[in-house]
Amino acid sequence: MDLISAADFTWAVDQLISPKGLLLLALGVIAGMIFGAAPGVTATAGLAVITPVTFGMEFAPAMALLLGAYTGGYFAGSIPAILINTPGTPANAATAIDGYQMARAGRADEAVCLAVICSAIGGLFSVVVLATLAPNLAKVALKFTSVEYCSLALLGLVAVAAVSGTSLYKGISAAFIGMILSTIGVDPVEGHNRLTFDMVELLGGIPLIPALIGMFSITELFIKAHESLTTTEVLPPQKDFRLRQVLPIFLRTKWVTLKSAMIGTAIGILPGIGPAIASWVSYGEASRAAKPGDKFGEGEEKGVIAAETANNAVTGGATVPLLTVGIPGDPVTAVLIGALLVQGIDPGPFFIRDNGNKFVFIFLALGLANIFMLFLGLGARRMLRWVVRIPNHTLIPIVAILSAAGGYAVNSTPFEVNMIIFVGIVGYVFLKFGFPMAPAVIGMVLGPIVEENLRNGLAANDMDLTVFVTRPISLGVLITAVVLVTFLLRRGRGIENP
Repeated sequence: MDLISAADFTWAVDQLISPKGLLLLALGVIAGMIFGAAPGVTATAGLAVITPVTFGMEFAPAMALLLGAYTGGYFAGSIPAILINTPGTPANAATAIDGYQMARAGRADEAVCLAVICSAIGGLFSVVVLATLAPNLAKVALKFTSVEYCSLALLGLVAVAAVSGTSLYKGISAAFIGMILSTIGVDPVEGHNRLTFDMVELLGGIPLIPALIGMFSITELFIKAHESLTTTEVLPPQKDFRLRQVLPIFLRTKWVTLKSAMIGTAIGILPGIGPAIASWVSYGEASRAAKPGDKFGEGEEKGVIAAETANNAVTGGATVPLLTVGIPGDPVTAVLIGALLVQGIDPGPFFIRDNGNKFVFIFLALGLANIFMLFLGLGARRMLRWVVRIPNHTLIPIVAILSAAGGYAVNSTPFEVNMIIFVGIVGYVFLKFGFPMAPAVIGMVLGPIVEENLRNGLAANDMDLTVFVTRPISLGVLITAVVLVTFLLRRGRGIENP
């Protein structure tokens, strides 16, 4: 931090606390929350829409608006995940597992409160890391080759053991099915068509957002529709959750929160990984370390805490490679690179040296955006409970329309809408036969990363598999995966009958 002067801090603070800076930061958070809460319309899409608005602005107001949207968008996807089991973004899919079960138990207010507070904690933790350790952490990320990325993705797949319900066999089977689905499209290395059935729309593979909407939203609609044939039951009246009740929860789960913040920040630093993997890995680790009495998948508060803390911890972590080596840490920071270039700033190794005041402004704006998100989210949560009082015969058409609109918004073609319906039917069949949905999602997210980096790593090392255990970082990651699997098997998680 010796590259940062007192004048840099003074300029950044003056710009941030000005009426214009505070207003645009708040508007950005609100806009990000709106985009994030709409199923299928991700924070990436939100920033892509907002970025052209900043073209005529100076650096400080432009970044205040964008960073506010960046922060708010990552959190808000948890709202529909909790209330209607429809993740607003892929990163919030893990939140839906326990968050929606909490809502079904009358604890939606508690789940939303935990999501807001944990998102702020994770975001602020990552901002501290960004401000203090950015250059050194970026150097670690630069050491990652295809070998390390493949090993890390395999470690992420180990999380399937923690979210596979009572049968590890069905969990692994679902994960492999997800990985097979992820291979549909053009071969990333050799360029061959795979499992496309001569459909041009499948050349790019199964779009992740429509797949997630189908797996979580449409599957749930089929279940609700089936229930409506025999009952008119809606979610129970929701209990009021007092903020003073938060302290005992966090004292009880402090290590889960800290560990999840560290996981989210660390994964955010790795270029291209993103919040979806961070939330799944964190959720899987929290489930692995579950204590007697914890009921992951049945409304466990630790599940929401782990997923949402890691999800928003990615924001600061992903900014590290962006500002120090010019590589986006996730899809949203890829949009931010474009915004910086429009401002005449080239992010890279010399950014902090040449733009110390702007670096300070970015991490201060991220920190304040998380605080704004905390108060705005807690303030608005009282209105959210009305969603769970909507009867099924009204809720089903509304969610169906929102889901279809979210899928159509991806590429503005009917194909995505048809894909949502198809995946929803498959997901419904999965659940009827006892296969968990979460491992299939993990397989779809991590499948392309495992395949591409495995093939690239082998091609660069004369097809020598031993490279995965001779490189220290890769070896450490693989040892961690083996230890986790061994621990789960010793606990009996893998011996249940399929």
